[in-house]
Amino acid sequence: MKNHTDVIRVAVYCRVSTDKLDQANSLESQQRFFDAYISRNPLWELVEIYVDEGITGTNTLKRDSFNRMVQDGRDRKFDMIITKEVSRFARNLLDSIAYTRELRACGVRLLFMNDNIDTDQPDHEFRLAMMASLAQEESRKTSERVKWGQRRRMEQGVVFGRDMLGYDVRDGKLIVNENGAEIVRLIYHKYLDEGKGCHVIANELRDAGIPTSRFMKEWSYTVILRVLKNEKYCGDLVQQKTYTQSYLSHKKKANKGELDYVVIKNHHEPIISRERFEAAQLELERRRQLHCQKNGFANRYALSGKMICAACGGTFVHSVKKSPNGAKYENWTCITKNRQGKPRTLGSGETVGCDTVNLRDADVKLILRHILADVMRDGEELHHAVLATVKEVLRVCAGKNNAEYFENEIKKLETKKEKLLDMCLSGDIEVSDYKKACKRLSAERRDLTGKLNKEKANRDLLNDSEDAMERAGGFVRALSTGEEWDEIFYRNIVEKIYVHKDSTIDVHLKLIPEKWQAKILKGRETERFEKEQNFLPQGGASVPISVSVAFSSGMGMVKR
Repeated sequence: MKNHTDVIRVAVYCRVSTDKLDQANSLESQQRFFDAYISRNPLWELVEIYVDEGITGTNTLKRDSFNRMVQDGRDRKFDMIITKEVSRFARNLLDSIAYTRELRACGVRLLFMNDNIDTDQPDHEFRLAMMASLAQEESRKTSERVKWGQRRRMEQGVVFGRDMLGYDVRDGKLIVNENGAEIVRLIYHKYLDEGKGCHVIANELRDAGIPTSRFMKEWSYTVILRVLKNEKYCGDLVQQKTYTQSYLSHKKKANKGELDYVVIKNHHEPIISRERFEAAQLELERRRQLHCQKNGFANRYALSGKMICAACGGTFVHSVKKSPNGAKYENWTCITKNRQGKPRTLGSGETVGCDTVNLRDADVKLILRHILADVMRDGEELHHAVLATVKEVLRVCAGKNNAEYFENEIKKLETKKEKLLDMCLSGDIEVSDYKKACKRLSAERRDLTGKLNKEKANRDLLNDSEDAMERAGGFVRALSTGEEWDEIFYRNIVEKIYVHKDSTIDVHLKLIPEKWQAKILKGRETERFEKEQNFLPQGGASVPISVSVAFSSGMGMVKR
């Protein structure tokens, strides 16, 4: 406890929730008031006035001065905090209670002047909770009023947002910016008329020194794609694409059907004709489907996202190439090299591109299979353990018959659909509600059908457990000796593969601390390597390959 002659070090916290001029004047008057108020008490000494301007009170994440004040309180830089009222301190009930408790534990007293709450009083927490609850409820009501008002203004055509490429936002209206509009037209010309892709267009705009809008960092695939997909360029306005999920967190979330979009056709002057915009959407979809048919999804391959360029940090992407004799082969290329080409310096002085080597898919797979064989060369106990697990799984699953359960669930869904149709025909539910319900039930039916088919396949497998055991044993042995390649297995066992410019790769496996280093050798480099290195003999079958592969682990150098 302090003696009455001790000087009490006082901090002040002030906050206004907007940065408008009248609020700024209010903030200045608050500071003058507290400065004079503290100076009138001879036992009080002002340490600092902490000010947050134009910041919300419903959470404390972005209130820099508030967070600095709390930290100073933890560091015992003052003995008391004075603030105007609870709503200035925090409108979030949990924050109010948590911070006052923490500061009191550090020996800091809080005084809320207008609310007449002093944390030295025994009933302060009850009164604080009451005032904080009122402040929080007021914030909720204010948030609802603001949302309602914004929605009505959106429906009236008022634009919410900032300037973009080709348009300036002025007084809630989209005004064509001709300099940016020319760039938008150029992008559509390159995409539709010249048939170029988003990566190529971004590279050409970057190389030509064409400036981006002030909210873009640089030309990229994503930026070009957004320009091609943005309906504003054909004169339409779609708003409410994002929404604030909670008035307490203020975090925005993509609107995926939670709220209705506000759509206004022919809202403003277009930069691109509607016909051209729609042609771009059709072309985007055509190329997307073509890409999916050719390459599948990003995680289709076992090594997708796992091969990293040691030079630039980019991931390696899969493609199919043709050799000089016309034969096709699978290839891995650094994504930076694939999109930007070899290293070069732009007019701005920025260096782009990458010159890391490409790797054949067959060579990488061969290295991984040899590494696994090296890891598993003494894995007889592991083989028996795996087979024992398989046998137990077969025994447990043999007693189950989930196929009948899924068949019954599908029948129930069909019954529900029939009832919905009757209700729709009798007028008990709207047609729109009927369609939504049918869409949901159809999705559930597809899911159940997939599970039913899988269950039937498993049941067929379990009918001959001995055959299943024999096949499982053969598969495990083939994997462990490197004879078999399985996409799922290697996707789960490979952690990362770092690729260096000299064709050296560092392989990291999951759950195994050891690192393997391999190098793909060709021609005379192979001969020199054979003369310079001593090799440790390794067991296992030899696999014929088109290039020589050398790799090392903690056991020494190995050549296959």
